[in-house]
Amino acid sequence: MTDSAGSGSGSGSGSATGRTVFLLAHTGRPAAIRSAELVVKGLLRCGLGVRVFAHEAADLPLPREVELVTESTPGVLDGCELLIVLGGDGTLLRGAEFARASGVPMLGVNLGRVGFLAEAERDDLDKVVDRVVTREYEVEERMTLDVIVRTNGDVVHQDWALNEAAVQKVSPERMLEVVLEIDGRPVTGFGCDGIVCATPTGSTAYAFSAGGPVVWPEVEALLMVPISAHALFAKPLVTSPNSVLAVEVQSGTPHGVLWCDGRRTLELPAGARVEVRRGEVPVRLARLHHASFTDRLVAKFALPVSGWRGRPH
Repeated sequence: MTDSAGSGSGSGSGSATGRTVFLLAHTGRPAAIRSAELVVKGLLRCGLGVRVFAHEAADLPLPREVELVTESTPGVLDGCELLIVLGGDGTLLRGAEFARASGVPMLGVNLGRVGFLAEAERDDLDKVVDRVVTREYEVEERMTLDVIVRTNGDVVHQDWALNEAAVQKVSPERMLEVVLEIDGRPVTGFGCDGIVCATPTGSTAYAFSAGGPVVWPEVEALLMVPISAHALFAKPLVTSPNSVLAVEVQSGTPHGVLWCDGRRTLELPAGARVEVRRGEVPVRLARLHHASFTDRLVAKFALPVSGWRGRPH
């Protein structure tokens, strides 16, 4: 599972403290390379072991003590207490795949533009190292989605998402004709560019861009948000977390495509049915701050709050 062979690889014998952290970085970003070097050196200096992918280590100036792994499977996090991810939203969603499959908490450091999944910014690297070393962080669970695709009644694909499962059109010149269903009952049908089924975590991602509501992470709910629907009634819907959402691609319409978190895709033929429900396995996120989601929202979107005269903390 782990590979300590090759140039610059560590012995894999463990750290002085018996603690190991996995580091995942977007090595195509110069900022990520510099940040990774700072984080790794800080953790090693405090006696923690660091594990990285060998193909990423080739682009990072890392000490020989770093343990290298070659397999890109959930098992690479065995024995790790934390997954630190350095990058933008795409890298954080890639890290979420490993976090969900392994159960290891993910601590994101945003090196991109918004980074709602991230807990820290690039200027907080020293704080990140200190909090990890002293275990001064909390772990929260975020809802996920389980996604099933059926054709002719048969299950042909199963997937999952942390942010959203989006059914979209493929042909730019023609709309996708769909019927929406909630808890086994039809709601409405129309032509559109697509439908986003999202979690509260995903409410500030694709669903937000499509005009959906911002949902606080503590609220357990599922969202269904139409994209450019040609209809009088095409409002975003918020349902119980126990509901089952379904999007049926109508016969005779051009085929569509399913995107899960913008990373995994599947072509949907006419007549396909996509069912979305609360996921059985959450993603665990490490949190360094006790700041409210309201403050995070204001900071991430640089919302204008000058003139506020409310009660200070």
